[in-house]
Amino acid sequence: MPSGSLTGRRAVVTGGASGIGAAIVRSLAERGAHVIVADMDDHGASSLAEEVDGSSWPVNLLDPQAVTDAALAEALDGVDILVNNAGIQRINPIQNFAPDDFHRIINLMLEVPFLLIRAVLPQMYTAGFGRIINVSSVHGLRASPFKSAYVAAKHGLEGLSKVTALEGGAHGVTSNCVSPGYVRTPLVEKQIADQAAAHGIPESEVLSRIMLTESAIKRLVEPAEVGSLVAWLASTEAAMVTGSSYTMDGGWSAR
Repeated sequence: MPSGSLTGRRAVVTGGASGIGAAIVRSLAERGAHVIVADMDDHGASSLAEEVDGSSWPVNLLDPQAVTDAALAEALDGVDILVNNAGIQRINPIQNFAPDDFHRIINLMLEVPFLLIRAVLPQMYTAGFGRIINVSSVHGLRASPFKSAYVAAKHGLEGLSKVTALEGGAHGVTSNCVSPGYVRTPLVEKQIADQAAAHGIPESEVLSRIMLTESAIKRLVEPAEVGSLVAWLASTEAAMVTGSSYTMDGGWSAR
């Protein structure tokens, strides 16, 4: 198998039906992986799976019954590349942040990745190969106002990824984070409106005054750029890369 090829590999991408997840699905499939598109959008997941000759896993990862040991053992059988990408966002000052929203974000973006990693590691250890790739964020390294739950979840995900790397290294399993800045996705488009409301400014000023003020490169990250990096991390070319966090933030975290 060529070093960059993923032929014969079986991957799962959570939140894979749209945005960053869909770009990752396409990048992995282009390198030859069979990709399982995991998403609560059943139609979107099945359509993309058909496009890339993969399969779909219609799932609400916030449903406790979907993440039991038995359910995950069935859904993740044979998976040797796990991409934890599913995420949501809420923007509010801490004093106005609904506890239910805080818990939902921590659950989906930290607890669920732990459960998925826990489920796939035994089979990866047996095979002597595995790739855990966590889609973090510049907010896994830096904080921003009004995003207490998101920042806390991403910081936690960065730590979980490093522990996974230390435990998995002797078994051929690597674990890394990809940490982009603002990516051109529907989630970010919604954030523009939310940030405008939170800061009391027009939506047209959010990118220049809020989102990209710290970036040396003044544009949004393209989803395909994230997908390309994830596909490389999944390959044998990246066999010595583990416990790392690859920022893709236009220089934001360099400050």
